[in-house]
Amino acid sequence: MSTKKQKMTPENPRIIALFDVDGTLTIPRGEVTPDMMQFMKSLSEKITVGIVGGSDLPKQEEQLGEGIAKVFPYNFSQNGLVAYKNGELQEIQTISKFLGEDNIKRIVNWTLKYLADIDIPVKRGTFIEFRSGMMNISPIGRNCSREERNDYETIDLERGIRKNMVEAMKKEFADLNLTYSIGGQISFDVFPTGWDKTYCLKFLAEEDFDEIHFFGDKTFEGGNDYEIFTSERTIGHTVTSPEDTKEQCAKLFMS
Repeated sequence: MSTKKQKMTPENPRIIALFDVDGTLTIPRGEVTPDMMQFMKSLSEKITVGIVGGSDLPKQEEQLGEGIAKVFPYNFSQNGLVAYKNGELQEIQTISKFLGEDNIKRIVNWTLKYLADIDIPVKRGTFIEFRSGMMNISPIGRNCSREERNDYETIDLERGIRKNMVEAMKKEFADLNLTYSIGGQISFDVFPTGWDKTYCLKFLAEEDFDEIHFFGDKTFEGGNDYEIFTSERTIGHTVTSPEDTKEQCAKLFMS
């Protein structure tokens, strides 16, 4: 699935809507439907549109289509640590530069020991995914199937596996000033404080916009949309699915 760049100026360019990916524009880890992408392109004729996801750009392209960084005026992968404006790369920041390799090793070694002692019915592979802007930790492993992912989520909700692990890491790495964000079904993100989705707002000059709307599904405290949802600079909207996103946007911007 490839995408073409939107070139026209929207009717209300001073209103911008930023969208989470998983659970907002797509089902978790799923691909965007042609219908949803068409809706987003229609929306971008009305207002300025931006994407802000926690995953890296290649994963975002898997879900939203090749060349997604050039489709809408703003595209932020890894919460904005990789930032595009009008298809042009603005900035890249990395966690290894920021924390240093010794601290990265500390986190990896501790995590592997902790996960070895968690008893769950299924364990697969890729328990730690090192991204340039964060570490993504998954007790079951990111290589699990969709069915295993759904089963794990049920167990996680019952037993608070990710929640408990986050609490343990907060104590262990108190000196590093890290933020922990539970998102999706099977994992959580670890990154320097301030590197949540609000990081992308620095690329949106206050004088350029009258309203900054944000749409996301994990807007509860501890969810990976919480900080940007509650930011003083945004008007936050909680959604439950891509269909709900479409419905809310149609009412707000297209009626």
